[in-house]
Amino acid sequence: MIDLRSDTVTKPTEEMRRAAYEAEVGDDVYGEDPTVQRLEKEAARILGKEEALFVTSGTQGNQIAVLTHTRPGNEILLETNSHIFYYESGAVAALAGVQTRTITGKDGEMDPKDVEDAIRGEDQHFPETGLICLENTHNRAGGAIVSPENMRAIHSIAKEHSIPVHVDGARLFNAVAASGRDVREFTDHCDTVQICLSKGLGAPVGSIIAGGQSFIGRARKWRKRLGGGMRQTGIVAAPGLIALTTMRERLKEDHEKAKVLKESILESKGIAVINQVDTNIVVADVTGTGMKAAEFVEDLEKRGILAVTFGPTLVRFTTHYDVTMDDVQEVSRLLRENF
Repeated sequence: MIDLRSDTVTKPTEEMRRAAYEAEVGDDVYGEDPTVQRLEKEAARILGKEEALFVTSGTQGNQIAVLTHTRPGNEILLETNSHIFYYESGAVAALAGVQTRTITGKDGEMDPKDVEDAIRGEDQHFPETGLICLENTHNRAGGAIVSPENMRAIHSIAKEHSIPVHVDGARLFNAVAASGRDVREFTDHCDTVQICLSKGLGAPVGSIIAGGQSFIGRARKWRKRLGGGMRQTGIVAAPGLIALTTMRERLKEDHEKAKVLKESILESKGIAVINQVDTNIVVADVTGTGMKAAEFVEDLEKRGILAVTFGPTLVRFTTHYDVTMDDVQEVSRLLRENF
């Protein structure tokens, strides 16, 4: 099977497996795991933040950020199709007791004026705006890059209103690799950021939250409350450190694979690419095949290709480390010959 469902399906490299086996460990809840400490220190350095915290997943990282930044009864502003709103099981309401106010963006970017207009004024009828969340790259916008300029404008507005900004940067290094810009051009325009080690970077598990020292201290307590204190965590932190330090540059390869896939889809009858393919995600509209997305995905599976539905007629293909260019060429051939 050629698995294009998600970059979350990547398997750890041999170097990661060896690092896990050989990892020096200690009790991380007591602050005694040296491998975790190295990972957190390196992540904070790369992201340009004072400190970082290793967490189990991107969702846990985002939820810890919301819990740490806000208090019950607050409102958070975020893009209509953002991961925090769309794919995290209503956790901001269930855990943090906050409500969401969504803003429809273009290619994942919210208009700064729309954000400013959505910030609540002082009125006893309104909730306080407690947090603004951005997503970069933006999954449901097809892996679109949110520009540093857009982030800067929103962060500037947020600072004027004393509102923190959190970035769900699960695929932030895809934005860095595709844009050719330094990661700090993105992370300078937020108060906190979450990055996944287990998507394009290929680690088997884990994410990082980075921010100020005081924030990370409070976030560490929320991690404990959520059951995220994992004791001898170096075994999973070691592959994460390999991922963070050796796998960022190769993300460009995934973007090239996605562009090849896009061109092959454009040559197929009845299938249209609806996103601009900034990074490693291709979203196809299969309306012209006469099939719904679920039928199309089922048909692909019979031909040895795995993809995911992204709406009634939309299908998402995601390139990653474990999909070779030869695999992409084979998928391209099958699409051209059968659709």
